[in-house]
Amino acid sequence: MERDAEAYIRALIERWANAVQQQDLEIIVADHATDLLMFDVPPPNELSGIEAYRDSWGPFFEHCKQGGVFAIERLDVTAGDRVAFATALLRCGTREELERDPATRLRLTVGLRKEGDLWIIAHEHHSYPYKPD
Repeated sequence: MERDAEAYIRALIERWANAVQQQDLEIIVADHATDLLMFDVPPPNELSGIEAYRDSWGPFFEHCKQGGVFAIERLDVTAGDRVAFATALLRCGTREELERDPATRLRLTVGLRKEGDLWIIAHEHHSYPYKPD
C-alpha cells in the first residue's frame, strides 16, 4: 500500500510541477485542500485557503513569461495510511537567473492527507537557501 501511495503522490506532484511550467492554473490548484496553508518565498509569505493560493500564482506567471524554468530535479515521498510528505529540489527561475547562480535550487516540502481514496495537498512550503550577500 505504501508503494502505491508513494507512486500516486509522486505522479500528483509531477503533474502539479508540469502545470506550473505550463501556467495551467486549474491543474495547479487541483488536488489541494480548501484549507491549504502555504509558506512562500515572495510576499505574502504565509497564506491560507485555496482562493488565496489561486490568487498567488499571477505574479509568478508574469515572472515565468521572461523565460522561466520550473523543473523537479529530485523528489522524495514518504507515505503512511492517512498522511504523507514529500520533499523536492527544483530548478526555478529565468534562464538568466539560473546562469548567474546555477547551483541554487528551490526547496519544496509538501504535506498531504488522505480524504476518502484521494491524496490532497494540505501544506506547501517553498524556500531558497539563505545566502548572505
